[in-house]
Amino acid sequence: MSTTTENSATSLLRFATAGSVDDGKSTLVGRLLHDSKSVLADQLEAVERASLSRGQEAPDLALLTDGLRAEREQGITIDVAYRYFATPRRRFILADTPGHVQYTRNMVTGASTAELAVVLVDARNGVVEQTRRHAAVAALLRVPHVVLAVNKMDLVEYAEPVFAAIAEEFTAYAASLGVKDVVAVPISALAGDNVVEPSAHMDWYGGPTLLEHLETVPVGTDPSLQPARFPVQYVIRPQSDEHPDYRGYAGQLASGVLRVGDRVTVLPSGHTTTVAGIDALGRETDLAWAPQSVTVRLADDIDISRGDLIAAGPAPVPTKDIEATVSHLNERPLRAGDKVLLKHTTRTVRALVKEISYRIDIDTLEQRSGAEGLSVNDLGHVVLRTAEPLALDGYGENRRTGSFLLIDPADGTTLTAGMAGEAFDTVRTDTPDAPEEEDWV
Repeated sequence: MSTTTENSATSLLRFATAGSVDDGKSTLVGRLLHDSKSVLADQLEAVERASLSRGQEAPDLALLTDGLRAEREQGITIDVAYRYFATPRRRFILADTPGHVQYTRNMVTGASTAELAVVLVDARNGVVEQTRRHAAVAALLRVPHVVLAVNKMDLVEYAEPVFAAIAEEFTAYAASLGVKDVVAVPISALAGDNVVEPSAHMDWYGGPTLLEHLETVPVGTDPSLQPARFPVQYVIRPQSDEHPDYRGYAGQLASGVLRVGDRVTVLPSGHTTTVAGIDALGRETDLAWAPQSVTVRLADDIDISRGDLIAAGPAPVPTKDIEATVSHLNERPLRAGDKVLLKHTTRTVRALVKEISYRIDIDTLEQRSGAEGLSVNDLGHVVLRTAEPLALDGYGENRRTGSFLLIDPADGTTLTAGMAGEAFDTVRTDTPDAPEEEDWV
C-alpha cells in the first residue's frame, strides 16, 4: 500500500538540477549519464563527432543534455530537459533546468514535482546571487532534499578549506529558508571526481559520491500519513442496461489512502457520505492510495461534478479569500486589480488579484513593497478573491492540493504558480499597506 522508501530497483527518484551560468551543470549531467552507463552508443558517437568538429580531443559531455540548437551554439541551457535513466539500485527522472536568471521560472517548472534538488556552484566563485535564488525556489516548492554540488574542485587544487567554506555558507542560508536536509559533495564534473566514482584527489572527503547519495536518499512518503484528497475529474454514468444505476467519480488520488467505508466530505458543498466502492483497472478494490487513478462510488446520491474534492480526514475549509506565496512566470507583470483564472487541481474559477502584499528579496529574505506588481521571476505574496469557494490545503502540508496556477483569461497562458500559505519560516516584514481594490467577483 505505502510508497516504498527502500533502496530498490523499483523505487523512483525525481530530481532537478540547477546552477549559475558556466558552473558546469550540463557537463555534470552528462558525466552522470555517461559514467552510470546510461548513454546509448549512437548518442556517444554523435557527441564525439560534434566535439571533434569543434577541435576538442575529448567528448564534450555537456552536449548530451543541451538538446536545442541554440543551447549547443551558445553553450547554455535554455529549456527544461527531462532525462530518464536507471541504475541497478534505482530509477531516475532528472529535470535539467537552466542557470540564467531570466530562466528561473523554468526551474520552478522542473522542481515543482522533484523530491531532491542538486544545486551546483563553481568552487572558484562560491555562493552567488543565483545560488541563493535556486535555494529559495527549492525551499518555496518544499523540495525535501537538497544537494550542494561544489564543482570545479580541480581548479582550486582540490582544497578542503574552499569546499568547507562554501558548504557552511550555503547550509546556513538554506537553514534560514527552512530547508532541513542539505548534503554537500565536492566534485569535478569534467574529471569525474565524486560524480559516480570516488575521487583519488580528495581523500579528506569521506562522504558519498553524488550518484551514491541519489541512490540511497529516502524517497516517497507513506500515503497514510496524509489525509485523503480526491479531486473529481470526470463523472461516469453509463446508464446502460448492464449498469443502469452506476455513478462513479473518476480521478487521481492526490494524497492519502481511501478505503471502502471511509466517511468523506464533498467540497465545496460540505455534504458528507461514505465510500461505497472503489474501482481500479476494471476491478473492485477495498482501498486506493496516491497517486493511483481510480473511480470512487459513494453511498449517497450527491450532486458532484468535475472540480469537486472528495476529502477524508480533516477537511480544508472552502474559501473565496486566498493568501499565497507565488512565483511569477510570465513576461507580463502581475498587478493588483488583474482579473485572472485560477486553476486548482481539476477546478478552474474566475479570480481577482486584490493585493500584491510584497516581493521577497532573494538576497536578504526581506519583504519589499509589491505595489508595483510582480515581474517575471519575482517571488512574492498575493491576496486573491475567487468567484467560487475553493478547498485548498496549505502548501506546506500538501504540495498537490496546496498549489494552483493563475491563467490569463484572454489567451489561456500561464501567468503565475501559487502556493497557498507562507513561503518560509523566517521572512522579515517591512510592508506598507496595499490600496483597496474593487471586487469584481
